[in-house]
Order: sequence, then structure tokens, then C-alpha cells
Amino acid sequence: MEKKNIDWENLSFSYQAIDQRYVADYADGAWQPGHLSSDPMITMSECAGVLQYSQSVFEGLKAYTTKDGHIVCFRPDLNAERMYNSALRMEMPPYPKNLFVEGVRKVVEANTAWVPPYGSGATLYLRPYMFGISPVIGVAPARDYQFRIFGTPVGPYFKGGVKPIIVKVSDFDRAAPRGTGHIKAGLNYAMSMHAIVTAHQEGFAENIYLDAATRTKVEETGGANILFVDGDNTLVVPKSDTILPSITRRSLVYVAEHYLNMKVDERPVYWDEVTGHKFKECGLCGTAAVISPIGRINDHGTIIDFPSGMEEIGPVMKKLRETLLGIQMGEIEAPEGWIFQIV
Repeated sequence: MEKKNIDWENLSFSYQAIDQRYVADYADGAWQPGHLSSDPMITMSECAGVLQYSQSVFEGLKAYTTKDGHIVCFRPDLNAERMYNSALRMEMPPYPKNLFVEGVRKVVEANTAWVPPYGSGATLYLRPYMFGISPVIGVAPARDYQFRIFGTPVGPYFKGGVKPIIVKVSDFDRAAPRGTGHIKAGLNYAMSMHAIVTAHQEGFAENIYLDAATRTKVEETGGANILFVDGDNTLVVPKSDTILPSITRRSLVYVAEHYLNMKVDERPVYWDEVTGHKFKECGLCGTAAVISPIGRINDHGTIIDFPSGMEEIGPVMKKLRETLLGIQMGEIEAPEGWIFQIV
């Protein structure tokens, strides 16, 4: 299929409707067969569960053109599993994992003209999501639901290269103990809006959240997991029941251990380790950017600078990022099952 006439190398990271999206309805106690649709609009009751009580979960993944010309997705089975678990926690009927992956395949197949070419730095971002669509006025789960997947071509998260960012320690809590921090629900992101807008107004790129119970341990940021590198080149990964299980983070842990022969330490990370300058590199990890290096943290006026500096990504984070990107783009052999080939 001929590609769309788009300036691929200058795409922003923003929404642009494409030709087809996937839609499946849950009604009468069962998921109905999914189908492709050319209609980007959704019609629902003014009293829909998602509008009244934020009953929604979502995922994010990308379709790439690899070096050899194939169109692939990266580990969509893990997105399917995470959404399944998120739905259970939100009292929503989980969308079957095999149908989730099949929906991803159908959307990408139907929109290959929108998948950016190899080497452009752009990708087709895919957003699977599910929400309560039937009317709910009392506090209760909706009866009916809709599962959808749309795509949008996006440029690289970083324009002009990967540069270290400055973040702040937030006064707000991201997730309560035994709350919903471990699932990808829309409500988690809604409650972070005020904190991120405030951070941006103050000149910071993101917030670091400490644990809500004791405010002594590192959790994550508003939209990404956190990684550290210590003086022994060990990858230190904060561990908590309220941290979202990032697919990128899990993949980077594997890359560190099996491709770069690094030691990985997944454990609670105490804030006094950060203020005590135990770590030489720090970064955020997620689907959009893979790794975003942190050069400086502002803790209510106390400045914590990492030895990797503010000029460029540190050497360990750089190698991790380049290796995972190489795997995704077909430049480095991938572990079995990581690359889902569509075309």
C-alpha cells in the first residue's frame, strides 16, 4: 500500500485521525465480535459510566517499520495482559487477550499507509482503551462496555536529540497504598493533571512521586517508571506494589541482564539514597521515549545533580536505550516472542 503524503520526519507527538479503528461492544453479558470502523466519533448516553465515574482503562504501544521492511509491534501480548488485569481491578469485563492482539493486528493491517517508513524516527502510536458506556447514576459498575483501538502517526518524543530533563519532587501523592497505582486506569492520570500543570508552570518537565504511606521511597513519575544506575554500573529499579508494571521497564531489565551483562537490582529505593548521591545516572522509561534521562532533581529548593550531567544522556542509559531501539527496529536480534510481525 502506498504511504500517505506526510512529512514523516517532522511529525509532532499529537493526535491525527487515520482511516480505520477497531471497535467491540460488551452487551447482554458477553463480548460481541469486533470490527473495523471508519468513524472516529463515539456516541453514548450523557449518563455513561465513563462520564460519571471514570470507569476506563487504556494501553499504549507502537507499530514500527523495521530495517528489513516489515511492520511490527513490540510485545503486544504484555499490553493485552496488563489491560486484562486493569479491567479486573475496575470491575470491568476483561477483553480477551487473544482478541486484543488480533485487534492490534487488524488496525495496523488496515492502516499500513499510515505506518512511517524506517529511518524517519516516527511510528504509528496505538491506543487500545475500554470504558463503561451504559447509563450509571448510582455508584456502581456499568452494565455495557466498549473496547476500541485507534492509531495516530507520531514523531519522535524528543526533537533534536535526547537531552536530560529537570524534574521536581511533588507535594502530591500519585497512588494510595492498596489503591490503583499498579493498573493503567484513566483516573490515575486525571488526578495527576494538576501536579503536572503546576510543574510545567514552574519550569520542570515532570514530577517525581514518593510513596504515599511514608514519603521515604521513590515511586515513579506521572507517566513513566524511574531507573537509576549506581557507582558499580548496577541498574537499580524501584519496586513497589503501587508502581505501574511498565512493559518498557521490564524489557530494559532483560536487555541490561542478557545483552549488556549488567547486574540488576529491583528493590525499594529510598529517597535518602538519591539525596545522598548514591546514583550516577537517572532516567524515566516508557513507550513514548524508551528512556528520558534526568539530569537534575529539585527537592523543594535542594538541588540534586547527577554526575551524567545536563548536556547528554549518560553512557549506561544511552546503551540501554540504543539496544532496545535496535531490537524494536530489527537492527538487533530480539528475544523470542518480543516482535509481533504484522506485514
